[in-house]
Amino acid sequence: MSAATTATAPAAQASTPRQSWGALLVLLAGIFITTLDFFIVNVAIPATQEDLHATPAAIQWVVAGFGLAVAAGLITAGRLGDIYGRRRMFAIGLGLFTLASAGCGLAGNAEMLIAARVLQGAAAALLMPQVLGIVNVLYVGEQRVKAFTAYGLAMGFAGVFGQLIGGALIQVDLFGLDWRSIYWINVPVGVVALVLAPRLVPESRGEGSTRLDLVGTALITFGLVAVVLPLVQGREQGWPLWTWLSLGVAPLLLGAFTLYQRRLGQGGGAPLVDPVLFRERPFSVGITMALVYGLVNAAFFLILALYLQMGHGMSALDSGLLFIALGVGYFLSSAISGRIAAKLGRQVLAAGALVQGLGHVVLVETLSGTHETLALIPGLALTGFGMGLVMGPMAATVLAGIRAKHAGSAAGLLSTAQQVGGALGVALVGIVFYDTLGDAPTADTFGDAFVNGLWLLTAFCAAVAALVQLLPRRQAEAASGSAESNGSGALHGSKGSDGSDGSDGSAVRVDVLV
Repeated sequence: MSAATTATAPAAQASTPRQSWGALLVLLAGIFITTLDFFIVNVAIPATQEDLHATPAAIQWVVAGFGLAVAAGLITAGRLGDIYGRRRMFAIGLGLFTLASAGCGLAGNAEMLIAARVLQGAAAALLMPQVLGIVNVLYVGEQRVKAFTAYGLAMGFAGVFGQLIGGALIQVDLFGLDWRSIYWINVPVGVVALVLAPRLVPESRGEGSTRLDLVGTALITFGLVAVVLPLVQGREQGWPLWTWLSLGVAPLLLGAFTLYQRRLGQGGGAPLVDPVLFRERPFSVGITMALVYGLVNAAFFLILALYLQMGHGMSALDSGLLFIALGVGYFLSSAISGRIAAKLGRQVLAAGALVQGLGHVVLVETLSGTHETLALIPGLALTGFGMGLVMGPMAATVLAGIRAKHAGSAAGLLSTAQQVGGALGVALVGIVFYDTLGDAPTADTFGDAFVNGLWLLTAFCAAVAALVQLLPRRQAEAASGSAESNGSGALHGSKGSDGSDGSDGSAVRVDVLV
């Protein structure tokens, strides 16, 4: 049967393929270095702590400060892109991130490093939703499918190989930089992308009000901090009273934000997040799905690294080499995910989540028979294959049908859901992992802790597959893939989700078979 959907595509999309793909390369460079910094820092923690004579609490903030700043700023950053221009905000974010990376590389003490990491996180928050927002309005049809696939590849490469890249940089000790090299590597990439951005990336912005909702900004920022801060610090501090008070206040702040946004929208104002976004079931279900899937990957990378390095005594470089198996599976599936999506439609996400869960089960079964690390390769490859089927189509699914004027806000919400999901996943899986580990961990207890964490991650994967079933069959062209394999693709004029006729070129409908 035929499925119709609405996808944003401004009239400016008549750009040449070279312009379009040049723009994508610049955007992916930005998303690559910001994602890489989320994962690569863990490898450098021991060397950083020794060199700067940092306390364990300070080192925790080197990691947590970045994630906290990212999660707190994403929604506001998306709206800033809608108002002031997505390319402009992307360039500002990229410039600040590059400067902050140099600041990390020059840090003379832990306090300077923490401050630079928080600035890095704020800059990453400003940059990340602009990438999704620009991709969502710049590409259409087959190009849009390829662009989102490339986006998933860039994020996956940074996440999967972050530990390997970091371990290699520290092992090589380029110019005697030691751990500082993981930050300096961002500088040349950022400078080149910054020079090319105004030449290759077209400007886009939302329609309507040019005012920023300051009250909404304050409510959502404090609300997200109240959620994420206790999650990233609670376990390490033994869940003191302030963590529970913070988690208790968070729903009140987020509830107040929701009510204020609804009242502002009904009064003709310019809310930070337009409630109209959640009237579309694909978006509301998709955001929930992204949040639940966010529980999986950050936690998986964490417990795998802990199992390999602390349970088996592997070096950062050696454990990073084992991640290659994960990466091979990821890239194989990413390369064919568009064709699979063309046949399975939205069910490609369910298939990917179930394959990833199956990979976890294979790892559990492997560990029941042996503790040889090389025996983990088949399970890791299968897990990576499942990741590749989910990560590219995920963004396309959630953002499909979002009109250009909401693209930045919607992308900010998506990125926020993923970041909060990651923090929550690390907290939940960390509780299971460390409770199993006990006070006197051995190689065997590390294996048991890894297995218990994998079972919980498998349950999260099953939940993602179940949520996919709530998506309407008439789903996004990017999620369903291009129709090139069956020759049935067609473009039609269509009404957008807000009732406009799309005659301004800001919306198209793509029919594909699912």
